[in-house]
Amino acid sequence: RSPPNSMPRMETAKQRRPLVLGIAGCSGSGKTTLAAELATQLDATLFPLDLYYRDLSQFPLDSRHKRNFDHPDSLESELIIEHVRALAKGETIQRPVYDFKTHSRVAGAFDSIVPMGVVIVEGILALHFAELVPCYDFSIYVNAPHDVCLVRRIHRDVRERGRTEESVREQFQATTRPMADLYVVPSAARASVTVEGTDSLDWSVEQVLQRLHQAKLMPPVGPAAI
Repeated sequence: RSPPNSMPRMETAKQRRPLVLGIAGCSGSGKTTLAAELATQLDATLFPLDLYYRDLSQFPLDSRHKRNFDHPDSLESELIIEHVRALAKGETIQRPVYDFKTHSRVAGAFDSIVPMGVVIVEGILALHFAELVPCYDFSIYVNAPHDVCLVRRIHRDVRERGRTEESVREQFQATTRPMADLYVVPSAARASVTVEGTDSLDWSVEQVLQRLHQAKLMPPVGPAAI
């Protein structure tokens, strides 16, 4: 029992847990750009689901690109859930390193990720996996038309992932758009707020920050600790 006239015990840094945000939307919607800007403004740890594609090194190199990378089974969801739960507790994780050009993980390579005061989980299926949703303190869905998403995806994949425009278009029609309609778009119902991916980045960021303020979720910055 506290002694008479003692001051109330204040929460210390060691008792804080990170604020966990989930950001989802179709490929090319602008969710990654929004997540990166929020990570900068909130001094956050960024957790991209794209780094958790299953390792395809057991398949011939020239056939790996034919896999359906937009289906939930393409991601190692078990490890994603384990790692997000650990980060939400303020624990450090060993994140795998993924090579998009070879569709495989770099053997024996890991990045040590220490959660800051905010952790941002970002990916097309960030709101699809039911086990992830309880980990989020707040979630965002970025909405954008399919034609806008396709143009942006071509620009990204040709520049950053060594793809040809033809291959990106073929994949978009064969799997990306159908899987988005089946798994990504319905997950918008789980979001705390929806922003338009065609709006200016500044406006989208402002909307999210306003909602965080209203919900009294604006966090302290700096590393989270147990």
